[in-house]
Amino acid sequence: MRFERIRLAGELFVVALVVLLGSVELVSAQTVDVAGTWNLEVTTDQGVTRPSFTLAQEGERLSGSYSSEALGEAMLRGTVTGSQVRIRFTVTLQGQTIGVIYRGTVDEEGTMSGTLDLADGLATGRFTATRSSQ
Repeated sequence: MRFERIRLAGELFVVALVVLLGSVELVSAQTVDVAGTWNLEVTTDQGVTRPSFTLAQEGERLSGSYSSEALGEAMLRGTVTGSQVRIRFTVTLQGQTIGVIYRGTVDEEGTMSGTLDLADGLATGRFTATRSSQ
């Protein structure tokens, strides 16, 4: 009888541990809210620019606009999964349509940072972004 209770207590402990660990995984996998206006600092071989994103979010899907002095205005699309963000759009530069892809992560403080790729690797760079207070 005593061994039966010990076995039952052990099984309950294992079940509780599995539920607890599963809950931790669900919390860490939650998608961050990136809706709003973001001010970026982008560094490429051509120098530093300060564009902005205005993002709308529906679940994991993003839409919105991009604005910069260097590339102009563009409508964007993207995804956010957990803390990983991917944003893409096209611009016309010197008569050529090029694709732009931003890939980044939002950290615990709410700063987004990562890399960008222009024209399938023709130019690359790094960025950091903070949400606008306005």
